[in-house]
Amino acid sequence: MSGVWVFKNGVIRLIENPQADSNGRLGNSRRKVLIYLPTGQAVSSYSLLHEILTSLGWERYYGGDPELFQFHKRSSIDLISLPKDYAKFNSVHMYDIVIKNPNLFHVRDV
Repeated sequence: MSGVWVFKNGVIRLIENPQADSNGRLGNSRRKVLIYLPTGQAVSSYSLLHEILTSLGWERYYGGDPELFQFHKRSSIDLISLPKDYAKFNSVHMYDIVIKNPNLFHVRDV
């Protein structure tokens, strides 16, 4: 996970690969993929991720930002927030899923 943390208007956010071109790519950067370890399957869509997360006890949360897909577990205070546009799903979101689901997901370079 690389990038620059920017603090602006009271909000801190990570800007990944600040020297990236207009397509968001660096010459030496690698794309990341989220792997569901029990099956070895790459998560390639939100429908697949939704299916996996619900099988793990996560439920859709509809009370937040309408621009996000959010999931919560009744047994914890964790909340997974993902952009509705899958094209904006990046390594920060992948690592959030990994941290909140120990030993079930892994992020790999493509």
